[in-house]
Parts: sequence; structure tokens; C-alpha cells
Amino acid sequence: MADSIVAQKSFQFAIRVVRLYMYLKDHKQEFILAKQLVRSGTSIGANTEEAVAAQSKSDFIHKLHIALKEARETSYWLRLLHAVELIETAAFESINRDCVELQKMLSSIILTSKRNNS
Repeated sequence: MADSIVAQKSFQFAIRVVRLYMYLKDHKQEFILAKQLVRSGTSIGANTEEAVAAQSKSDFIHKLHIALKEARETSYWLRLLHAVELIETAAFESINRDCVELQKMLSSIILTSKRNNS
């Protein structure tokens, strides 16, 4: 799975989140919200990578569930930052679209894995 599309996309998404964090920090924007965003946004890929080394199928599913929860949290922080006008609309739509895509991919993998685990 390390070479999987979801692993690649979550890594690329983490890079985007870190760059957004650095932009917000450099422009003296809301630091607390930016820290929350970088924590959850980079955790998606980290948990996806942990799933690769899962001890069992249920552990694999559990790790991906955590990644999905982090993706949903990241979407929340992105929407909040956009709502308070700390992220421009075009940038928000682009990065949030990637986040939603990751959520859909993770959900699909989890559902398929659960079906195959039964």
C-alpha cells in the first residue's frame, strides 16, 4: 500500500498542508488554527503509512479509520479558516477538494476491507 494512490495522495496533501501552515505563519495569521490544521492534515498520511504495517486486517481498518477521522477534522479546519477569510476561496476550494477526495478514497478502502474481512 505504500505505493498506493491513497498513500501518494495523502503524502502530497500533507505537503500542501505544511505549505499552507508556513504561509499562514509567515503572514502572522491565526497561529492556533494553523497548528490544528497541520496536525490533522499531516496525520492522514501518517496513519495511512501505519496501516501498511498493520498487525492484522482489523488493525489495518482501524488505522484507516483514524486517517479518515483526521481527514474530516482537516476539512473542518479548512472550512473554518476560509469562513474567517484567512484562506482565499480559490485556494480553499483546491485544497479542500483534495481533502474530500482523500475522505472518499479512505471510506472506499475501509468498506472494501470490511467486506473482505467478513
